[in-house]
Amino acid sequence: MDILRALETYVPFNEQEERDRREILRAMAEHEDIFLRSCMLMHMTASAWIVNARRDRALMAWHNIYRSWSWLGGHADGERDLLGVALREAREESGLHHVRPVDESIFSVEILTVDGHEKRGAYVPSHLHLNVTYLLEGDERDALEIKPDENSGVRWFSLDEAVAASAEPWMRARVYEKLNQKLRAGKECQA
Repeated sequence: MDILRALETYVPFNEQEERDRREILRAMAEHEDIFLRSCMLMHMTASAWIVNARRDRALMAWHNIYRSWSWLGGHADGERDLLGVALREAREESGLHHVRPVDESIFSVEILTVDGHEKRGAYVPSHLHLNVTYLLEGDERDALEIKPDENSGVRWFSLDEAVAASAEPWMRARVYEKLNQKLRAGKECQA
């Protein structure tokens, strides 16, 4: 399904998702380059909440810029297939070979703030990530590998440990805890 249609038909889990979804749709209508990083103030990203087959563990990576255990994901970089972006980033950032969508529907939406930082020797100004999250299943038996330019650790945590491992209070409270609530409520299909 086209990402615009998927966002239009997405059923928000809470007020944060409803308001963020509305703003993402508005931004998509107003900015032709929203899928490119050249849209400096805001651009589309895709993230993955990667769980095991039992749905009792989540995969996190130690993010070098944020200095925190974090979900996996990345920039759309012109790609409108955000599920494809989430799958690619999951593989690249973790070494997982066996990872698949639990469902191809959007699992969560959020607007994320990104503080200015250095990346590959250049300053990146503060901006927003208009993020779409997908629920993926990874195979715990796959060997995990770091992606040195982005992370310096990858490991499985229990769902509650994954939330606690994050050093970012807003992400813990508003994103990771929400994802676990949705997972535990059986809301694997939201569209």
